[in-house]
Amino acid sequence: MSAADSLGGAAPLIDVHAHFFHAATPRGDWAQLNASRLAAGRRIGITYHVASVLGSWGATSPTYFQSSRDTVTGNDVMYDVQAAHPDRVRAYVAVNPNDAAFAIDEIDRGVARGAVGLKLAAARRCDDPLLDAVIERAARHRLPVLHHIWQHRRRHWPAQDISDGADLAVLAARHPAVSFILAHIGGGGDYHHTFAAVGDVPNIFLDLSGSGIDRGMLDDALAAVGSGRLLWGGDITLCTGLAKLWALEHVGLDDDALADVRWRTAARIFPPGAFPSLPSVAHA
Repeated sequence: MSAADSLGGAAPLIDVHAHFFHAATPRGDWAQLNASRLAAGRRIGITYHVASVLGSWGATSPTYFQSSRDTVTGNDVMYDVQAAHPDRVRAYVAVNPNDAAFAIDEIDRGVARGAVGLKLAAARRCDDPLLDAVIERAARHRLPVLHHIWQHRRRHWPAQDISDGADLAVLAARHPAVSFILAHIGGGGDYHHTFAAVGDVPNIFLDLSGSGIDRGMLDDALAAVGSGRLLWGGDITLCTGLAKLWALEHVGLDDDALADVRWRTAARIFPPGAFPSLPSVAHA
């Protein structure tokens, strides 16, 4: 299939929020899931999937509080997927920041294996000073940080120490040289709260992924932060990612702004050389 036949168009496209699975996870169809993501990516026209594996996805330690052993196993699987598809897949190193010393070593190991970003899930509320040493290590390697977010966290939820946009704004203000990707504005909750919380925090970028595809959500995101701080992503549901990709063509973006959302801003905030098949850009 030629690029011109892609459902998402012929221009470059980076999915900044992807996931893969492996044999030790609860999904018996893990291999099919991985193959389906790559096949759907080809059909949509995704140039690069930037992806993580969250430990054992709950099989032998909690998804958001993965053990050190599961962290290493999951990350190694992710590096193997990247090695198997070097022209299409890039890896995040995913860590549990509650063991900061281990997390720092794992970040170093991940960069040595080719990781281009840091993935943090819901193991510790992100405004906690415990995260500072981990974020400083990401800064040393020029890694952007993709952080799991629930929009407007009013209470604690079972099995996760959840963060919202206001929490991420506190962390981002402490580390202004680091680019933070706020995960899945369509992932549930009150994204209007998120837009207000992060609108004036220039090192927070909004990932458009998540199953929500509310009418007006993209228009409001664009009004809140502008096209230069929006990043396209799919998370688990590439079908809704495609719907938002199509919608982006109808919210008033010119070709230059649409290129920012599709790929150019991602290329700016990830380390130089992370996406070798794409044109060179000035880095953040």
